[in-house]
Amino acid sequence: MNRMDLVVRGAIAGVAGVAVMTIGEKVEQRFTHRPDSYMPAKTLAALLGREPKPYVHHRGFNWAMHYGQGMALGIVRGLMAERGIRGPVGSYIFTSIRLLNDQTLENATGVGSLPWTWPVDEQVIDIAHKSIYAFATGFIADRLIPGPRETPRPMRPWTTRRT
Repeated sequence: MNRMDLVVRGAIAGVAGVAVMTIGEKVEQRFTHRPDSYMPAKTLAALLGREPKPYVHHRGFNWAMHYGQGMALGIVRGLMAERGIRGPVGSYIFTSIRLLNDQTLENATGVGSLPWTWPVDEQVIDIAHKSIYAFATGFIADRLIPGPRETPRPMRPWTTRRT
């Protein structure tokens, strides 16, 4: 597979993952009555060198950052799939990448706060939604992007290996 196909397919997987995550967020909000988060809009404004405050309720900036991050990180998951980091384990690892990306951008720009300072319910909700994104993106990337031609032999149990 050429690099451009990989990028396009990874981006598609990422956008689809964001769509699935967004549906999950809307379902969750029906039950929790949690308001929409505009942290993506504030983060994007700060990254562009703008004062974040006017973007507190800017839907366009919010969607641009929300889907833009999902698309960019989908390319990362596509590379993982191509290199053999696939399936549930690949998606589990990718969940951490997604969380790290959000927290790095939000805190580096000064618009976020460290997650361990959040109420526990918000921490759980954030991890759940980012996990939904990661597993949906991974599921799609693993189907759109072939893995390596040669797969390594499975490791034998440590009790049967020579040292």
